[in-house]
Amino acid sequence: MSLEDYARILDYLPQGLPDDRKFKREPIAYALGDDQFKLFELVPKPDVNLAVGDKVYIGKDLNLRQEILHVKRRISYSELTNASQSELPFVVMDVIRAHEDRFVRFFNESQAITTRFHMLELLPGLGKKTMWSIVEERKKGPFKSLKDLEDRVPMAHQVDKLLAKRIEEELSNATEKYHLFVTR
Repeated sequence: MSLEDYARILDYLPQGLPDDRKFKREPIAYALGDDQFKLFELVPKPDVNLAVGDKVYIGKDLNLRQEILHVKRRISYSELTNASQSELPFVVMDVIRAHEDRFVRFFNESQAITTRFHMLELLPGLGKKTMWSIVEERKKGPFKSLKDLEDRVPMAHQVDKLLAKRIEEELSNATEKYHLFVTR
């Protein structure tokens, strides 16, 4: 199992979760892994202020951990706070922009899953016609950026939003058969 080194904050509760059974509550932060899109419940260090979208180190090297005391646990989408769920699309877009080369590589290297179904068709709103346009256009040369893809394939527009929507689907739907970006 590979580990996430960085995560993006989705929600920060300095007073912790409301719980009648505990007298002293610990602060909690909800975060999205920067690489594999795993969801985490984190315990921040005392006197640390976190904001939505902040990139924090959660890896093994304790010397590099400035804001986070420890990773409490991995969580599922349904365990996120409402605020975390509503911030998720924006934070996912930040990750896509920060790692654009990774997603361009997806468009350049994606393949057929079966004889009748292609990985690109898993992106919401991208049909067979657009998928074939992308496949044909990349034969002429690899895409250099998402903008390059959109310029060369007029039917493919706002591909960053399609990617973000797919990542959200993979996070929120535990029974999803194919995972393109989210590590289970």
